[in-house]
Amino acid sequence: MEMGNEIGKDVASKKALEFVQSGMRLGLGTGSTAAFFIKHLIEKYQQGLKVEAVATSIASQKMAKIGGIPLLDINAITYLDLTIDGADEIDPKKRLIKGGGGALVREKIIASMSREMIVIADESKLVEKLGTHPLPVEVIPFGAGATKKHMEDKGFSGKWRKNSDGTPYITDNQNWIFDITFPSTIDEPEPIHNSLLSIPGIVDTGFFFHLAKQCVIGKQDGTTHIIE
Repeated sequence: MEMGNEIGKDVASKKALEFVQSGMRLGLGTGSTAAFFIKHLIEKYQQGLKVEAVATSIASQKMAKIGGIPLLDINAITYLDLTIDGADEIDPKKRLIKGGGGALVREKIIASMSREMIVIADESKLVEKLGTHPLPVEVIPFGAGATKKHMEDKGFSGKWRKNSDGTPYITDNQNWIFDITFPSTIDEPEPIHNSLLSIPGIVDTGFFFHLAKQCVIGKQDGTTHIIE
């Protein structure tokens, strides 16, 4: 990872802390940028900030728990005040591709139950059109070959995500991920999302629409700017 990206992630995650108020219920994202945010949140919590949280992945939950942040039972609550999470791509309408870290379904559930979602990213994640980054699609393993054929019959191509040892990547929901690659960037992602969701066996796609209220973008020079 380029050093500039690391600086951008760090400053964006620090800036996002300004939106966190004592007493809030937070959704914690997944991925390298979200990990920066959780680290800074733990520091603030240890200095007296009072928050409770749910995490979008087992990895983020473990990090928050080690840091002492009180964790809520996701099945005992129906709303959150604020979710802060990263993204793989952000277009000018704040449409996102997420799921590079494999947590897209939990991330979407938590973003959707939040009064507000703030996306944190380094400037390399800003794109004019979505689709350079592969689109992760979470698929139930049962009948996955047929699900893949349905996707291919609709014109989508890609590959199953694998671990480094060649075994299938398994999400925290015990599902698989099919990463779709597009021949060119996408003008209208919504019909693609709807077309994929109509296939039995697909849980959800990594397209996020109408969820990001603001995007905090960190730059290589250590400054940030906010897309509203």
